[in-house]
Amino acid sequence: MNILFISLGCDKNLVDSEVMLGLLDSRGYQIVDDETIADVIVVNTCCFIHDAKEESIQTILEMAEYKKTGRLKALVVTGCLAQRYQQEIIDEIPEVDAVLGTASYDKIAEAIDEALGGHSEMYLEDLDRLPQVSSKRLVTTGGHYAYLKIAEGCDKHCTYCIIPKVRGNFRSVPMEQLLKEAKELAEGGVKELILVAQETTVYGQDIYGEKSLHRLLRELCKIDGIQWIRLLYCYPEEIDANLIQVMKEEPKICHYLDLPIQHASDAILKKMGRRTSKAQLVDTIRTLREEIPDITLRTTLITGFPGETEEQHQELVEFVDEMEFDRLGVFTYSPEENTPAAEMPDQIPEEVKEDRQAELMELQQEIAFDLAEDMIGREVLVMIEGKVADENAYVGRTYRDAPNVDGLIFINTDEELMSGDFAKVKVTGAMEYDLIGELM
Repeated sequence: MNILFISLGCDKNLVDSEVMLGLLDSRGYQIVDDETIADVIVVNTCCFIHDAKEESIQTILEMAEYKKTGRLKALVVTGCLAQRYQQEIIDEIPEVDAVLGTASYDKIAEAIDEALGGHSEMYLEDLDRLPQVSSKRLVTTGGHYAYLKIAEGCDKHCTYCIIPKVRGNFRSVPMEQLLKEAKELAEGGVKELILVAQETTVYGQDIYGEKSLHRLLRELCKIDGIQWIRLLYCYPEEIDANLIQVMKEEPKICHYLDLPIQHASDAILKKMGRRTSKAQLVDTIRTLREEIPDITLRTTLITGFPGETEEQHQELVEFVDEMEFDRLGVFTYSPEENTPAAEMPDQIPEEVKEDRQAELMELQQEIAFDLAEDMIGREVLVMIEGKVADENAYVGRTYRDAPNVDGLIFINTDEELMSGDFAKVKVTGAMEYDLIGELM
């Protein structure tokens, strides 16, 4: 039985997809990447912002067509959109045979069995449940790096965000479970672990009574085969001395932090339900740079939040200019139904949001290019990602670059390198967000 999996949205969603693939692989399903020969198609959806929602719906509709033109017998929809709009999906897209909520992905095999038997089902478990799966994940990222999802859900309830409603409250995965998973990943050839959650920094608070990310990191660093550990989604207000200390002391932990700050105007931060002020953000960033001088900081911003004035936007521009983040992404505000922000007055026109986004990205581009130029002449350790087609060149990442969101380094060499290899490289040039280098 051939099964095709489509995973949309974030890397946390991708982990769920890999767990489901592992379950199905252990049942003997043949994993394929061609829609026309698939007996079963699973679409793992996202609904975080309007564009993600649109992409998810469009993908489901496109896959539904294969019931008419291909050999498709069962179409299954999982993930955030499925959790949020389960009834609408069943009612409006009759080709969908099963819908699984975000806490039900361990039921994927049962859902497919039922669907193939001609039964349409909804699988919606309690949102505060943590699915338990004993089979190994099927890693889809190339094998040399993998995401480790350390927690599920979120307790922050920012006014623009739907995640607590579709993913439930924050709940940490027990440490022994994570260490077992990380060891299995390392045994399978994974050399870089990327820790993800809705918010990684409060890991353990719910089950151990205190923030325990630093403890988890110490244990992960002991695993043979793991060479890099990278941290994403660290809320600035939760970064503490313990975390900074472990980053300084453990050589496996990349000096890289993703800090989603969203804005720098105190008034807007308050309206967003964020728990930091501009002064606190400045303080956190300065502390990180003082304690870890070679740290790379990534952040994300939301522009065009309801009521954002031109003055508040300019305050954000000045903040970005002053802070000089190494990596930065900007989203235009997307009103999500059933969130407080969607009901707020003074919604900003789309064209204004886009203009503000463009201004911020233009500034960041200048900053990023200058920072890339500053790298010329430096020696860096590079993880090789693959070979450039028809050229004597390879592409890789430094500790400063997370996969799929940051830049790359291109290495010209006649030597044969393998994906997942680490190589010492001297940076010889910079082109926009990417670097050029040569083997040492």
